Amino acid sequence: MPISTPEWVKHAVFYQIFPDRFARSPRARPLPGIQFKPWGTPPAEQGFQGGDLRGVVDKLDYLQELGVNALYLNPIFSSAANHRYHTYDYLEVDPLLGGNAAFRELLDAAHARQMRVVIDGVFNHASRGFWAFHHILETGGNSPYLDWFIVHGWPLRPYPPDAEQPINYAAWWDIPALPKFNINNPGVRQYLLDVARYWIEFGADGWRLDVPEEIADAAFWQSFRTVTKAANPDAYLTGEIWHKATEWLQGDRFDGVMNYVFSRAALGFFARETLHPGYRPGGFALEALDAPAFAAQLDAMLAAHPWEINLAQLNLLDSHDTARVLWIAQGDESALRLAVLLQMTLPGAPCIYYGSEIGMTGGHDPECRAAFPWEEQDEWNEPLRDFYRRAIDLRQRFPALRIGSFERLYAQKNVYGFARELNGAALIVLFNAGKQTAHIDLHLGLSTGKEGHFEAVWQRGSYSAQAGVLHRVTIPARDALVLRRVDQL
Repeated sequence: MPISTPEWVKHAVFYQIFPDRFARSPRARPLPGIQFKPWGTPPAEQGFQGGDLRGVVDKLDYLQELGVNALYLNPIFSSAANHRYHTYDYLEVDPLLGGNAAFRELLDAAHARQMRVVIDGVFNHASRGFWAFHHILETGGNSPYLDWFIVHGWPLRPYPPDAEQPINYAAWWDIPALPKFNINNPGVRQYLLDVARYWIEFGADGWRLDVPEEIADAAFWQSFRTVTKAANPDAYLTGEIWHKATEWLQGDRFDGVMNYVFSRAALGFFARETLHPGYRPGGFALEALDAPAFAAQLDAMLAAHPWEINLAQLNLLDSHDTARVLWIAQGDESALRLAVLLQMTLPGAPCIYYGSEIGMTGGHDPECRAAFPWEEQDEWNEPLRDFYRRAIDLRQRFPALRIGSFERLYAQKNVYGFARELNGAALIVLFNAGKQTAHIDLHLGLSTGKEGHFEAVWQRGSYSAQAGVLHRVTIPARDALVLRRVDQL
């Protein structure tokens, strides 16, 4: 079948927001008596710090100035967990976030700025408080919703006192608070598909699907795509899959996945000397890579999927489920900068985890979920934020970096480079992961042409091809060079 992905995604720069920790709006009006933890409370503490969706609206100027044009929101539906992956009402935005009215305001404000909003869907499991599971807890085997879940015995033990009395129903990772839906039940399927359609019709621009592999039912996900694309053909569907996802990216399920394959490769190359010992995001090892090994991983990543899919992959470096890059790289800011520039120049939609642009750091969940320090701007890493702005601007200025062809040109020792070309406009992107300035002779490829003059649009310098070679191209240590062809001789 022909593969089609939303055109807007190929031009998107996403910004991932963990709603409870991004921004608390002075316009929010929680019910009297509600108490939040102080903003900036250590993230390891349980509880809510009061970020809300109107807070996101208040910061759209900030995000637009950064260059962001798409948002990915962690779950926003009613939940008794600050991360909101424990959903108890799929049709109501959490009142602590401002409810449906605040989401309406955010969608309208974002769309007025030509910004898209993708929301998080948790459909493998609900929470202990979900209305149908609560019905079973109250009525036992008499509940009409009994088959909506997978019950192994009675009475249900949603709060097992010890390991000697484990839970007696199917739950995600056997966590009692997360009963697993029986996806084979037609009522469950219809309910979840109705939820998917409802929020797309409400105005959301797509879904990020949580743990989709836990629902090992291709027909369900095919129906999910049919329903959402019927509501909005431009809706974006991306799944949380941590490895190569060929099966899921054939045009009948997702448009892309959270591209952790990309992030592991980028970290392995740019932070190979500073990787945090033993850290395994998602259970996958981070391997120190030289340029040839790095190039091989990127080549395999791009070869695994059709080009239309590659352009719609969600290329992230870190997330709510991983330690932050600066923690993984043990404070090596140059590794972060190089990885960000790779995000902005490779095929696929870059996704920035909130606060990375000002130097936020933190270890694995929950340390990576700290509150954005809006009131401590003197502590922001402003040079880093300016770097993000310039890198995003580079991507936005040159369509070839978004939808142009890709050709690897160089991969030796510490230097890796490729070309992007669109309608005769060619750019060369070169990375030097080493600690010494690199001088290379670069053989041009099919996408660049064998002749022409190239000038830097990132760093400085100009080079003219001689017999298809750019001689003595200089790339600063722990930095990059981007060249644009300015004529065709």
